[in-house]
Amino acid sequence: MQNRQAAFQVLLRVEREKAYSNLALDAVLKQAPAAESNAFVTALVYGTLERQITLDAVLSGFLRQPITRLRPQVLVALRMGAYQIYFMDKVPQSAAVNESVKLVQKNGCAFAAGLVNSVLRRLCETPLTYPQTGDTLSDWSVRYSCPRALAAHFLREYGEPDAKAFLEASFGGAPVALRVNTLKTTPEKLAASLAQAGVETAAGLLPDTLTVLKGNAALTPAYKEGLFHVQDPASGLCVDALQLEPGMTLLDLCAAPGGKSFTAAQQMQNRGRILAFDLHEQRVGLIASGAERLGISILSARQHDAAADDPAFYDSADRVLCDVPCSGLGVLRRKPEIRLRPLALIDKLTEIQYNILVCASRYVRKGGLLVYSTCTLSRAENEGVCDRFLHAHPEFQKNAYRTLMPHKDGTDGFFFAQLRRDT
Repeated sequence: MQNRQAAFQVLLRVEREKAYSNLALDAVLKQAPAAESNAFVTALVYGTLERQITLDAVLSGFLRQPITRLRPQVLVALRMGAYQIYFMDKVPQSAAVNESVKLVQKNGCAFAAGLVNSVLRRLCETPLTYPQTGDTLSDWSVRYSCPRALAAHFLREYGEPDAKAFLEASFGGAPVALRVNTLKTTPEKLAASLAQAGVETAAGLLPDTLTVLKGNAALTPAYKEGLFHVQDPASGLCVDALQLEPGMTLLDLCAAPGGKSFTAAQQMQNRGRILAFDLHEQRVGLIASGAERLGISILSARQHDAAADDPAFYDSADRVLCDVPCSGLGVLRRKPEIRLRPLALIDKLTEIQYNILVCASRYVRKGGLLVYSTCTLSRAENEGVCDRFLHAHPEFQKNAYRTLMPHKDGTDGFFFAQLRRDT
């Protein structure tokens, strides 16, 4: 019950306050005593969120009133129970039902105990099936738990095979990838150290990386000693596009929590200069503390608005990275509530992204590289912003655009553009 209550608290905050699931979950997990408990709570929270549209469609068939009229506590308990029944094979169905009933009783909705018990027991007797109406968008919406508008977006921009494969790959969480801190150790030594702490790993997709197969690497001595940081391969490939060398100057304009800057420092052999900026003071502190843990001395973390032009940095950097704020459509498997955000947000983001890119371009020296990146799969935010920039700034040339997808590349959904300043 304690684990389910923790998951319930997180999901209720997301439902009521539109809280970020990862932040709400982290706050709850700090109070949980065991790794096994953490794993269950995490799986239940993220799983319920990523399947929410599917679950609501199924539950609606067993309710006399619209699902939107249920109290949030009742709705969350029903979703959690339905998720356990249909998607958590190791959870007995009786436990899924009984514990969901206890949740509404404990959280001020005892009057709904009978409803929750009745609906979930009927679900136990009803196999999960997906609609086949012939309306692709409606069918995909329920099967892949995404709004019709989001299904239409992927279908329009990437075509049916890739859109369908991406949505199929958007469930179940992402592998944990570790970037080995080559300033302190090697992949082989780190793997051995982690193994002694009960964490099983395998060689990662990129050089100097490992993939976690079992265990929590963040709870090991190797983490405290700064022998690695967590980084998806997509971010590593983005840093590779900077073509860094020791002694260079790099400006990372939207750096928090700092992973790309850390990898850059390692590729530069901790020689040169990195200025890592972020808009929020607290996040600047995260960058600084991460660099200290990893033993990186060339990185300076500062508070700075990337969309605000600063002549002090004109023509100052060999390399500039702007990993801009975006809609996050490439990381549905990491942040499942993104599925439910309105796509209209994209229109507001593209202006912010373009302004950041324009400011960033002024800091690049002649002959230097500018890398623009996002963790979204939206052509308006990706190619659209970069094409607009190149049209207005003939001093820059396109070296490469690259779009990464989980089902093709084994990475997060990601985009980066490598742009060179010629004059």
